[in-house]
Amino acid sequence: MIVSTASLQPSRLPTRPMRVVLDLEKLRHANCGLGRFCRHLADGLLDLRQSPIEPVLFAPRDAVRGYRAEGVPHIEASPWRKEAVACLYRPLVARWIPRRHDLWHVTNQTSKYLPLDPRVPVVLTIHDLNFLHDQRHRGRPQAVARKLAAVQRKIDRSAALVTDSRFVAADVETHLRPGSRPIHVVPPGVAPPVPAAVTPPAFAPRGPFLLSVGNALPHKNFHALFGLVERLPGHALVIAGKCDTPYGAALAREIAARNLGGRVVMPGQVSDADRQWLYERCAAFVFPSLAEGFGFPVLEAMQCGRPVFMARRTSLPEVAGELGFYWDSFDADHMREVLAAGLRAAAADDRFAEKCRARAASFSWERTVRGYLAVYEATLAAA
Repeated sequence: MIVSTASLQPSRLPTRPMRVVLDLEKLRHANCGLGRFCRHLADGLLDLRQSPIEPVLFAPRDAVRGYRAEGVPHIEASPWRKEAVACLYRPLVARWIPRRHDLWHVTNQTSKYLPLDPRVPVVLTIHDLNFLHDQRHRGRPQAVARKLAAVQRKIDRSAALVTDSRFVAADVETHLRPGSRPIHVVPPGVAPPVPAAVTPPAFAPRGPFLLSVGNALPHKNFHALFGLVERLPGHALVIAGKCDTPYGAALAREIAARNLGGRVVMPGQVSDADRQWLYERCAAFVFPSLAEGFGFPVLEAMQCGRPVFMARRTSLPEVAGELGFYWDSFDADHMREVLAAGLRAAAADDRFAEKCRARAASFSWERTVRGYLAVYEATLAAA
């Protein structure tokens, strides 16, 4: 059952603050998407004035030491707390565990941790089920079944579910068994942009260029852009993100085979400042991804007022809305026609960049945090 957080009503809860454990284990990878999600969610909850919750940070010791919220209650995310181990001794100690926490938030579907106390309700965030839409897994039904089973075990332990988009919520309803558990859709926020680099990155093309951002993984579908570039004389393409992967090697071989070495640039991971420079100066942002639970790069480009072009797939239409331009196929001529028409439409609208920035601003972390707060309250009220 998909539930909007806007429909949640204030509930009667204890006057004391709710002790909510936040699984921030992914802070150990501070620059990855899950690490940033954990940081922004924790920061937002801790910044709330007169908050009805008392956050307890479940995180590696080193991550908390470098975290600005020192002094906040902390549980060490040690190996013996992993569910593969905890499930062995939980039955022996469960009856002796004092009730210390009101709620436990498992912040991603790949987490290896659950509360030791079986009485504590769990809220589970499922960011995506991208493996269902990944070409690599279509011929590996056993691998897909194992991944689904792992998520289902966490669902079975949960009282409520949260997804980043309605697309992911529909995936959960179709491919898993949520039962009567509510599925709340709470889109993540997009962080304010960092200052752009003062000088162009050394790898930046001299003329107009298209930009795409993401690690070189098959579902990103970057190779679909090569035919488009071939039909755009005078334009280059920059694909910024980790490229030392098997798919990255395959992209490099195809670039060489097509003689696009001077026009397609894959610089690997770039600094935040260089990435912002690219966003602000690209002719357009292009994103042919086949599977996205949300799609942060689309909003990051819209923050800069840039026109965005993407596959009409998965969650992307929810993110860009009517301001996005969509490819219905990856035929190179179709992609060129959509790009040309979209650039003309953007140039003809004096307020286009302003509208894009307003769209991106509507995905704020303050709104996300208050959405999660509403989920916590509703879950505890129903417990």
